[in-house]
Amino acid sequence: MKAIVVQQEVEGRPLLWQDVPDPAFGPDEVLINIHAAALNRADLAQRAGNYPPPPGASDILGLEMAGTITALGAEVSGWQVGDRVCALLPGGGYAEKVNVPAQLLLPLPEDWSFEQGAALPEVFLTAYVNLFMEADLQAGETVLIHGGASGVGTAAIQLAHQAGCRVFTTAGTDDKVAYCRQLGADLAINYREEDFVERILAEADGVDVILDMVGANYLESNIRLLKLRGRLVFIATMGGGRAEIDIWRLMGRRLRLIGSVLRARPVAEKIEIKERFMAQFWKKFLDGTLSPIIDSVYPVAQAEQAHAHMQQNQNIGKIILKIRD
Repeated sequence: MKAIVVQQEVEGRPLLWQDVPDPAFGPDEVLINIHAAALNRADLAQRAGNYPPPPGASDILGLEMAGTITALGAEVSGWQVGDRVCALLPGGGYAEKVNVPAQLLLPLPEDWSFEQGAALPEVFLTAYVNLFMEADLQAGETVLIHGGASGVGTAAIQLAHQAGCRVFTTAGTDDKVAYCRQLGADLAINYREEDFVERILAEADGVDVILDMVGANYLESNIRLLKLRGRLVFIATMGGGRAEIDIWRLMGRRLRLIGSVLRARPVAEKIEIKERFMAQFWKKFLDGTLSPIIDSVYPVAQAEQAHAHMQQNQNIGKIILKIRD
């Protein structure tokens, strides 16, 4: 098969679409012909040498994909060759084929394209596990979602809105702010033009949950915004990974700071996340209430251009690689 390979010894670490060995698949796995994969910022970090795949995972980039089942392991039941599916991956998405544990598969809705399917697993499962399992977000609570126009942000806004929460978000342009409001944000703030802390405190007495991908640069502001028993979940450190903290403030307001990753979790945990997500929200995808947001689609041979587009931070929603028709 062919896959995108990072040329690690070459300046700039260029991406090449070239021949690699087909993946093997185990008795509880399926082999999938990939039609579309999606970009995540983790791909940029891995390409730069800063985010190695978990032990045993493919070193090919790509944390989510959609395609058709082409072969079944001996112990797999409930699926058939030809079924259209999407799935979360620990790696291997920028390729023509991938092996996936059958229990991690999500069925692709009949009226969805493969591009839509590829845009779903990583961001919606990341948003779900961190908002509803890690932070225990409840109906009626207020949540602040940083990076609202990102893939995870657009997913988190939709899920929190549908769960009956008051949703605040930040974004870096007026267009992104407007789009966040369309997705269900009650308050969207252009952080380049306004102090988001002052704006939120003018609208409310704080927030119950914060989903943060910035890290150190926002720590003081986030803690200032949290209500009694507030929860702050870190899912990335785009603004730095080290900061000082006043522990007395945490104690006094009984705050919880939660660090979270998804990629490195055991398969059993990922299966539980997927199943709880589907039980709570899947019907809303089938009726069109919820949907992944796609910014742009690139042929896989243009993966280099797709990465450049993500690095420019202009996208709203997901950037997709089309592998095959």
